[in-house]
Amino acid sequence: MHFISETLEDYVAAHSENEPALLAALNKETHQKILQPRMLSGHFQGRVLSILSKLIRPKTILEIGTYTGYAALCLAEGLVENGTLDTIDINEELFDFQRKYFDQSEWKDQIHQHLGNALEIIPTLNKKFDLVFIDADKENYINYFQMIVPLMNKGGVILSDNVLWSGKILETVKANDKSTKILLEYNQLLKDDPRVETVLLPIRDGLTVSRVL
Repeated sequence: MHFISETLEDYVAAHSENEPALLAALNKETHQKILQPRMLSGHFQGRVLSILSKLIRPKTILEIGTYTGYAALCLAEGLVENGTLDTIDINEELFDFQRKYFDQSEWKDQIHQHLGNALEIIPTLNKKFDLVFIDADKENYINYFQMIVPLMNKGGVILSDNVLWSGKILETVKANDKSTKILLEYNQLLKDDPRVETVLLPIRDGLTVSRVL
């Protein structure tokens, strides 16, 4: 679902920062070779992630849901010197694809890939985080959030993707649609949880910015 017209989306992208060449190549190869390329953050949302990270200047970033690595590279642009980005994905088939592009970037030694269940991996990282990007299975969004909040540094930011879920959050939820049900609960949780202050941005499929108090 397009929440604004495609013409206006094109104008917005054209008047935002250009897509870096490495990310343009990753974008193109993802669409050529990988299933569900719509999962890619893409040019405009990628520049939003980049500038948010640059404003935050994180020392530690956690990404839940790597896909082909586009968002990770955008977020890495804001890392301080010697900062680290841990990214977790359950899809073994994409591991080498991600690494190919990570290794071509200036953050190749700062990006650490983890393969497996994020709820099992996160406690083993033994880190506090300045910036977290949640973009994985929607049914676990609440579980990820509840695990992450105690691991955040004060003033840290949690970004949550796909929170508008193609507009399904405004429709009657089907009995078997667990993802939409969880996202409705999740969006309300972020609004009500006293540990964070939140703004939901209607960017692409919805991006929530939550600052940890």
